[in-house]
Formats: sequence, structure tokens, C-alpha cells
Amino acid sequence: MIIFISYFQLVLISFLAATILPLSSELVLSTMLITGSFDKYSLLVVASFGNILGSSVNWYLGKKILIFKDKKWFPASETQIERSEIYFKKYGIWSLLLAWVPVIGDPLTIIAGVLRVKFLTFLTLVSISKISRYVFLIFIVF
Repeated sequence: MIIFISYFQLVLISFLAATILPLSSELVLSTMLITGSFDKYSLLVVASFGNILGSSVNWYLGKKILIFKDKKWFPASETQIERSEIYFKKYGIWSLLLAWVPVIGDPLTIIAGVLRVKFLTFLTLVSISKISRYVFLIFIVF
């Protein structure tokens, strides 16, 4: 039961780390790897699943968020949205391969939703990004 709870916690932390919350799934994953109590491939799958799911939620929120752009409380100005669109269009959908990068990765996944990037394309690029990061981390720890 403890093992299941630990994996669930990893999914949750990985999911939340893909949002704008300042959490580190890498720290949790590394700690779990170092203990030697968990299978590294299971950890890879669980952490990747949570992180990709979190990015997918960001994409969906980005897709729906512009209905509120005229509200006073909306967090981004029209200029900021336009600037983000120009940046994203300049570097293209391939910039989603940087979805793993702290600070810029999460906004990229939201912008992809705003710009209506096809979900399958989004999912493929973000999955490559997120899984590669965890594979590299596992390689470093072991």
C-alpha cells in the first residue's frame, strides 16, 4: 500500500509541477530512485504520465482562456498575448520540445492551447520533451 501511495504522490507532484506552481518533480523522482525501493521504469512511466497530463490541462486551459480576455481580472494584456503569439509563431510548434524547461515550459503549453495547436501534435512534442528529461535524470542518478 505504501508503494502505491508513493507512486500516486509522484503522479500528483509531476502533474502539479507541469502547472505554474513552483514544484519539482525531479527532486521527488530522484529521491525515489536513490532509495532503491522503486523500479526505475515504473517511476519513468508514472512521472511522465503525471507531467504530460498536467501539460495537457494547460493546453486545454489555453484553448478556453481567451473567452475571458476582456475581463478586468484577466492576467494578460492584449499586447502580451500578441507578443506571445509572435514568439510562438516565430519558433513554431517545435518550441514545445522546450516544455520541460522551468519558467518557459508551462507558458508554452498554455500558448499552444491559445493558438489551437492540434492536440495530437501537442501531445507528441510535449511527450518527447517530458519523457526525455526524465530518461536523462534517471541516467544521471544511476
